[in-house]
Amino acid sequence: MRAYLLRRALQAVFVLWAAFTATFAILYMLPSNPVAIMLDAGGEGTQVEPEKVAELTARYGFDKPVWEQYLTRLWAAVRGDFGSSIQTGQPVTGSILDALPETLKLASIGLVLAVVIGASLALVATWTQARWLRQALLALPPLGVSVPTFWVGLVLLQVVSFQWALLPAMGNIGWQTLVLPSLTLAIPTSAVIAQVLAKSLSTTWDQPFVETARAKGTPRLHIHLRDVLRNAAIPTLTLVGITVGNLLAGSVVVETVFSRNGIGRLTQQAVTFQDIPVVQGLVVLSAVIFVVVNLVVDLVYPALDPRISQRTRAAV
Repeated sequence: MRAYLLRRALQAVFVLWAAFTATFAILYMLPSNPVAIMLDAGGEGTQVEPEKVAELTARYGFDKPVWEQYLTRLWAAVRGDFGSSIQTGQPVTGSILDALPETLKLASIGLVLAVVIGASLALVATWTQARWLRQALLALPPLGVSVPTFWVGLVLLQVVSFQWALLPAMGNIGWQTLVLPSLTLAIPTSAVIAQVLAKSLSTTWDQPFVETARAKGTPRLHIHLRDVLRNAAIPTLTLVGITVGNLLAGSVVVETVFSRNGIGRLTQQAVTFQDIPVVQGLVVLSAVIFVVVNLVVDLVYPALDPRISQRTRAAV
């Protein structure tokens, strides 16, 4: 187990390095100048003195060779320092930490709703013996997957906020402002979870141990929730780990649609103004969350299926 954790830690370090390096390469291949974009924030093509541009370029280190900029920023990132925002001048770490709580709150609620909705849909669809109900329920996930996130948000805004006036359309104040954004994130994600879990549940029902449980007279609902669900949950658990990253990516769209302040809005502004330090900090943050969540998922596997723990020890 110790060797397994060490291997996973090395993989995590590689993922973080690759994310930082890829972001650096992509941003520095762009033809525009981030300092010039910052000075012309209004987009009016204002002429700026070359001396001012040169001063700011030197301040942010853009006048140095690319390899030197890369090594300097990489070493600073290892120490948790991503520099200052080109757009605002504020420390990148502080800006991210200020925006992170609202996005984590939104993504967490969205994830819980997605798991509850998706799992409930899959469980009912595979448990019921009414064919029409099963077909109707299993037809919903493909529809949810095909609907764009921004469209879901706009429909909820139009119906719930503007026509029915039940919930606020924008802002960060109060729990009411979280309902529509969370649902917007949860609906497409719950559809994917429902698809994977329903398929896994249907396959597990054909396993020999289910026939054995039936022969013993175990009630169908008990078999479904205890035996079948436990064995069918592993593929879905893997999907949930990947979904966390998708929820963070979806927050960019959702926070823009609902005018919420968070990581999504910060990302949108940083990309628009080519704010290299902020973009790099956000990419590394996303990579850290992805690595941590997937490590937790790997550690939960043996609780669902002890055979995985045995195979891991055998491999080590």
